[in-house]
Amino acid sequence: MKIAVLAGGVSPEHDVSMKSGSLVAAALSKRGHYVALCDVCRPVSAQKCAAFGSGGDAEFEIPDSPPSLSETESEYADIGYIGDGVLDLAKSADVCFLALHGGYGEDGHIQAVLESYGVIFTGSDMASCHAAMDKTISKLLCREAGMAVPPAVSVKKGESIPDFPLPAVIKPCGCGSSVGVSFVKDAQELKSGLDAAFEFDDRVIIEKMIVGREFSVSVLGEKALPSVEIVPHSGKYDFFSKYKNGMKDEICPGRLSRENEEKIERLALTAHNALGLKDYSRSDFIFGDDGEIYYLETNAIPGMNITSLLPRAALAVGISYGELCEKICAMALERNKK
Repeated sequence: MKIAVLAGGVSPEHDVSMKSGSLVAAALSKRGHYVALCDVCRPVSAQKCAAFGSGGDAEFEIPDSPPSLSETESEYADIGYIGDGVLDLAKSADVCFLALHGGYGEDGHIQAVLESYGVIFTGSDMASCHAAMDKTISKLLCREAGMAVPPAVSVKKGESIPDFPLPAVIKPCGCGSSVGVSFVKDAQELKSGLDAAFEFDDRVIIEKMIVGREFSVSVLGEKALPSVEIVPHSGKYDFFSKYKNGMKDEICPGRLSRENEEKIERLALTAHNALGLKDYSRSDFIFGDDGEIYYLETNAIPGMNITSLLPRAALAVGISYGELCEKICAMALERNKK
């Protein structure tokens, strides 16, 4: 197959995305496919791996902190959101593997563009990606589907700070990878947490802090994979803890009773279906000390580092990283035959 792996983009998760894309490209290339790895915001002519057959040669590393969104936007200001030749590359591929994370890549924008040109791509459509990426929408839909969701309020940039019980968690509405996340316990930390989150989004969620254990559950096809329990050594699962080696333990399957494991897997499927997602996703939960399982958010395009949560859960049921990448492509092609 000719597979274009689309990554990068104008997002604070640009570097995470390029790491995912480079690993996906290398894995698919090793499995005998013709692969091109492309940063969607750069001209194809300026990228050494954006030609079919050479996609497995690039390597990228994730920094200790996310890049500034304003700096990323400034870097691509003269290029626009889709680099010259990227659409032609996408149209010439049998399938595009979307390894994009964060705004523009995971919020439905690139999906809308590809849909309009009839390009086959992995994962969910524009509307479902938008619903999953916007935490206010995803929480509403999952609450209506009967899931327990922590109380939260949405705040726009420039609005006064609402009266909200503390401690709380501050999150940009439209970011993943724990970008811009703060854990706050008093009014001063609330203010600084909001300022930090507004660096990445004009809308921010203030969410009740649930005391408990964090789990992530992936869906592949029509089945949920085993849960992964996340134990950050700092006690806070932020960007640094997520991507810095040795800063967390990830236990798969998670330390749950059989009954609760089955329940949390059902909840992941419920979230996947409530948001209208296709092929694969990953949802995050808190198993509260009160015994309730609380829904946090869903990733329509989960991270694809070798040790990311989806590949880790897939490996637990005997699916290697390369097989996982190939399976995701195959599901996209099969859907488009119907």
